[in-house]
Amino acid sequence: MAPLTISIVEQVPLTLCDSPRPTYNRCMKIRPAQPEDSEAIVVLLDQLGYPGTGKFLCERIKTLAAYPGEVLVVGEESGCVIAVMSMSILPQLATPGPFAQINYLCVLQEFRSSGLGRQLEEYAVTAAEARGCGWIVLHSHSRRTDAHRFYIRQGYEESPKYFVKKL
Repeated sequence: MAPLTISIVEQVPLTLCDSPRPTYNRCMKIRPAQPEDSEAIVVLLDQLGYPGTGKFLCERIKTLAAYPGEVLVVGEESGCVIAVMSMSILPQLATPGPFAQINYLCVLQEFRSSGLGRQLEEYAVTAAEARGCGWIVLHSHSRRTDAHRFYIRQGYEESPKYFVKKL
């Protein structure tokens, strides 16, 4: 299928991939996310179960890009944004260094199981180590069993207690 071209808020053309899944071990370019990537990231977040982010995402990308403790990157292949990863570096009181928390890691559904998630996760590890982090944590909803298998393959261990209080 041919790529789908859309226009975003700032009238910059953006290409979303609409092609069959690539073969395993494809390589994508990982770069800092830009406001121009917001419509592609909206699609990715929607696939994760976060609908309605288009109303505020462009501004949120600008805010996170300015925050020194945030790593917000996209993965692209042939000019198509096909992945996103957001990670926060969190200083700790009781440990000598900070820890990293992966907040969002998503590969476009058609490109999953092709090695691209592994590339993003390895980028996260490198970025966390460069900032002196001793570990990475993440939350993955219980319904995301494919993601759980992915994280276990990447060396993560399940830590079953996680508490949430909505405000």
